[in-house]
Amino acid sequence: MNLTKKILAEELKQFEVHFRDAVKSRVALLDRIMQYIVKRKGKQLRPMFVLLSAKLGGSINDTTYRAASLVELLHTATLVHDDVVDDAMERRGYFSINALWKNKIAVLVGDYLLSKGLLLSLNNKDFKVLQILSTAVKEMSEGELLQMEKSRKLNLDEAVYFEIIKGKTASLLASSCAAGASSTFEDDTLIEKIRLFGEKTGMAFQIKDDLFDYGNADIGKPTGNDIQEKKLTLPLIYTLNKCDAATKKKLIYIIKNENTNKAKVQIVIDTVKQTGGIDYATNKMLAYRDEALNLLYEFPKNDVRDALEELVRYTTDRIY
Repeated sequence: MNLTKKILAEELKQFEVHFRDAVKSRVALLDRIMQYIVKRKGKQLRPMFVLLSAKLGGSINDTTYRAASLVELLHTATLVHDDVVDDAMERRGYFSINALWKNKIAVLVGDYLLSKGLLLSLNNKDFKVLQILSTAVKEMSEGELLQMEKSRKLNLDEAVYFEIIKGKTASLLASSCAAGASSTFEDDTLIEKIRLFGEKTGMAFQIKDDLFDYGNADIGKPTGNDIQEKKLTLPLIYTLNKCDAATKKKLIYIIKNENTNKAKVQIVIDTVKQTGGIDYATNKMLAYRDEALNLLYEFPKNDVRDALEELVRYTTDRIY
């Protein structure tokens, strides 16, 4: 992401100032937790998409920075709540909020981040940005709940899988791009094109995340973790639909009843690899990536477009 960081060097510094200001609290405990969150920041991928999408249409302004802060606030809120739901003790190599301050405080911290984000937009009358990102929050919640419902029933429909990841992952990246674009573009058709570009990139991003479950790299997430949580990922769906009846029955039994047994989970991983599930999912991921790039290529070539292309390629080429 060298070009991106070079083009956004000053803007990312400004964004961090805006974000730090956005999470300040007069409540000492809350402020201490907010400082902890600020210090253990992630890759800031979504704010980068906001800033570059805005730059594609003109000069970055205060509305853009507020949109980037809102995106990061919403994303952080969902991560804090996810860790409570998953009972996760670590996030990005650090202790999670619930590990340090317990679940009750973690839930309230997630709520606080969400409300701060919404107020940031409301107080500055950024209604378009607020509408775009409120839609993303709704779709993310629907996507997570749909995943929980289908995981219980082990519904193996590929169309349902794409519906889930479109909601739980792609919607926030799509909204990040649309929110950024709405701060500089006047034409709704172009804003929608950039939103769709973000959605396609988000779909590729999630499939890449699913593929990590079958790899060997140390990425901070154990191999087979999705299988243990009975999450239906694309490589697994493909395998279950392609293998013979006896193998399918065996795999489903492991996923339902022996999903905490590492040796049994490894059997599922090996079968997915042998059946071609990894190759199938990789090809789908690259197809979404190419769809995103084709939408991007409709905009004039310049450093900003090149930086967005770099970000898209990063989502599918990253090793963690």
